[in-house]
Amino acid sequence: MLSKRIIICLDVRAGKTTKGVKFMDNIDVGDPVEMARAYYEQGVDELVFYDISASHDMRGIMIDVVRRVAENIFIPFSVGGGIRTIDDMYQVLDAGAEKISINTAAVLNPDLITEGARRFGSQCIVLGMDAKKVRTTTILPSGYEIVINGGRTYMGMDALSWALMAQDLGAGEICLNSIDADGTTEGYELELTGLISRRVSIPVIASGGAGRPEHLKDVFLHSGADAALIASMVHFREYSLSDIKAYLKAEGIPVRDVT
Repeated sequence: MLSKRIIICLDVRAGKTTKGVKFMDNIDVGDPVEMARAYYEQGVDELVFYDISASHDMRGIMIDVVRRVAENIFIPFSVGGGIRTIDDMYQVLDAGAEKISINTAAVLNPDLITEGARRFGSQCIVLGMDAKKVRTTTILPSGYEIVINGGRTYMGMDALSWALMAQDLGAGEICLNSIDADGTTEGYELELTGLISRRVSIPVIASGGAGRPEHLKDVFLHSGADAALIASMVHFREYSLSDIKAYLKAEGIPVRDVT
């Protein structure tokens, strides 16, 4: 089994890291640049930054934050939120990010995936997916629907169909977030994660719901995820990265050592 990645997510709103539950009731938890530096020093494998209101507010990307983060950490990080064009992608990469995460813009303009992959390489293009469990229908055969604009707009798109289409268009990775589990700290949505990760051939990052190290073990062992996104469990200092990695290693899950 290849080493599993642990990725810390920093949702950014108005220049502050924020955290909510199911995309609601957000509270500020710190400065994103300071937090990025601290997590880098603690040994996180990667970081991801989402400007959670940029798409809904039709704002541009947070280039100043990207530049300051790039000056302070030396691990891969991706940026999402407000990225609508190839020029936006170029600005993010030029500011120091290794990857671009596109969600709402990709749903509204799937060709953005293809053009981004052609210009910068598939390894730079992460498809962000926010999915909600719904009643199974002929339009939504997987029972999961794609939602955009930070959980505000239901698209009538089947999550599995969209994942397969995005892979064919050139996405190099999928960050799969369960709206139902997001911020609950009750565990990842294993059914959803397994459904997607077993059908696509690109890496899948499980997102939404981590609250204990056991949740990471479960998503790695039972869903086929390549990486796990965490936020609340470290933002609120309930667990440290060294705690989490030590637990996973003891459970036989290969992870990179904390250096």
